Amino acid sequence: MKRLTQLGVPVGIVFIVVMLVVPLPAVLLDLLIALNITGALLILLTSMFIARPLDFAAFPAVILVMTLFRLALNVSATRLVLLDGYAGKVIDTFGHFVVGGSILVGLIVFAILLVIQFVVITNGAGRVAEVGARFTLDAMPGKQMAIDADLNSGLIDEDEARSRRREVHAEADFYGAMDGASKFVKGDAIAAIIITLVNLVGGLGVGVGQKGMPFGDAVSTYSLLSVGDGLVSQIPALLLSVATGLIVTRSTGDKDMGSDIIHQIGRNKTPMRVAGFAALTLCLIPGLPKLPFILAGGLVLLASTRVIDEQEVVEDDQVLALPSPDSPEILAAEIQVDPLGLELSTDIIDLVDPSAGGDLLDRVKALRRKVAGDIGIVVPPVRTRDNLDLPSRTYVIKLFGIEVARGEAPPGTVLAIGDFLGSLPGEPTREPVFGLDAKWIPAELRNQAEIGGATVVDRASVITTHLAEVVTSHAARLLGREDVRLLADVVKKTHPVVIEELTPTQLSLGEVQRVLQSLLDEGVSVRDLVRIFESLSLRASATKDLDALVDAARQALGPAIVAPYVVDRTVHVISLDPQLEQRMLEDLRPTDQGTVIAMDPELGQSVLHQLAGLLTEAENHNHRPVLVCSTQLRAAVRRLLRPSHHQLPVLSYQELVGAAEVRSVGVISPGRRAVSA
Repeated sequence: MKRLTQLGVPVGIVFIVVMLVVPLPAVLLDLLIALNITGALLILLTSMFIARPLDFAAFPAVILVMTLFRLALNVSATRLVLLDGYAGKVIDTFGHFVVGGSILVGLIVFAILLVIQFVVITNGAGRVAEVGARFTLDAMPGKQMAIDADLNSGLIDEDEARSRRREVHAEADFYGAMDGASKFVKGDAIAAIIITLVNLVGGLGVGVGQKGMPFGDAVSTYSLLSVGDGLVSQIPALLLSVATGLIVTRSTGDKDMGSDIIHQIGRNKTPMRVAGFAALTLCLIPGLPKLPFILAGGLVLLASTRVIDEQEVVEDDQVLALPSPDSPEILAAEIQVDPLGLELSTDIIDLVDPSAGGDLLDRVKALRRKVAGDIGIVVPPVRTRDNLDLPSRTYVIKLFGIEVARGEAPPGTVLAIGDFLGSLPGEPTREPVFGLDAKWIPAELRNQAEIGGATVVDRASVITTHLAEVVTSHAARLLGREDVRLLADVVKKTHPVVIEELTPTQLSLGEVQRVLQSLLDEGVSVRDLVRIFESLSLRASATKDLDALVDAARQALGPAIVAPYVVDRTVHVISLDPQLEQRMLEDLRPTDQGTVIAMDPELGQSVLHQLAGLLTEAENHNHRPVLVCSTQLRAAVRRLLRPSHHQLPVLSYQELVGAAEVRSVGVISPGRRAVSA
């Protein structure tokens, strides 16, 4: 059966082409004419019973095939009429019975059908198809933006987004094809006029010139056959024209056309009552027959009594269905905030418009995947929207509804970063992530800036990089309880024993969340959850102290923690003098936020001053050092240095495994001067 459906249409088209050159017997022609009329009627009814135009996406191709089939029938009928003076019972019946054997009546009926098809239906359908194709193509960028926005906000998944994109492209292709297919219908109407005139003139010439028939007999025979042939071809042509008009004027709905029309006309009783009384009022005009208007008006009024006013039903349903504006559900929905948001001023909205070359939404999606691969958490969807209150060329990054970062991305510019930008025209600024000297220059000067040695970054890359920095630095806040459960479920699929031993028997999900947040807060990736959970399971059997659990996880991740700071198999470290470490251990004090160092203020200032000097010296040598200390001190030292040196990694000696060589940058002593290496 599948093979038959694959070959049916190609074989049919080849047969149509054969019909154009090979004579057909009258009996076969009758069968094909009946098939043509039935097929046109089937297509018309199909176009009425679909819920949306794309449900009949093959319609443009069907129009072409049916038009070619009908023209082939015209050629075959013309050949039989001129050769034999007979073209089958169907054409003969239309020429004699349908028009009463009158040539004049037949020509008038044929002309009326042509006017209806060519002037009214075909022209209207062609114009609607043209406008529909234009509007559909113009609306494509907006629809694509809406799909990308829904995807980035998490309202739909990747599969749904792909399905919607396919539907948008299919809709554009369909209306574009319908615009061209309507030209076939119009050309078919013109061809029908020409073929009928050729049959009339040719029939008279053959009858009088070749067969020697009297002029009156020739007119009677060939003219009636020509008119019959024209009527036989115009009836299915008219049906296809109507089907074309119905398809291109069809709005997407949930039901077929007949159901939609009846439902939409009959859903309000007031118009029906007015129409019924208006029909009855016409009976008062003298001379008009009363019975037809009484019947028409009475039927409409009777139908109006069976209609339930939809407006009243909708209002009642809304009153019953919608909760109160002060209900907990409505209030809870209104106070929800997005974990991560990106707002753009109206003049830089082109960054998210694909038709204008904007790819910011795609880059944000790629950023979510990259961050997940780097730090091991699932970043929440970034809700991107415009903000009329923002100054021009400004973007804002929000975390849980609160602004945490702001920057600029002037339209028509790119960001040039480098030391020698004085010769380039533009607006000086600073790169938002690393604070480097930069300048917004016109986009057309990009190549010139690159030749001059500057690093050139487009606006979307600037925003994406800034967003990545915000996400990374606030990863601990973005890791929610549900995210931890999701990560645990992922681990459970491959290492079920690890999860069963850890939670909830030893640690609750909230305690695991605090450990992961502490790791993220110190810039440690939590991708290796199996090692983290195993170390927590071992340590939790002895203590549930947060610092102890974090240090256990860090020791399990030692090679991964030190790896980013290893250059040429060497890690540069700043260490603490043993006497200073001993004093710090004596000054440790437990608090609700973990252990802290209750250090003498003067000694604390000395430590910070020495550390700043060593960091400056390391930076001058292009080194990126880490501070190392004992495991017992590491968490407290981290808290001590965080306000002034939050980006400085603080490692324990046990975490230095994996570095082939450890090179000292300097030692911080209890005195006032650091000891440089």
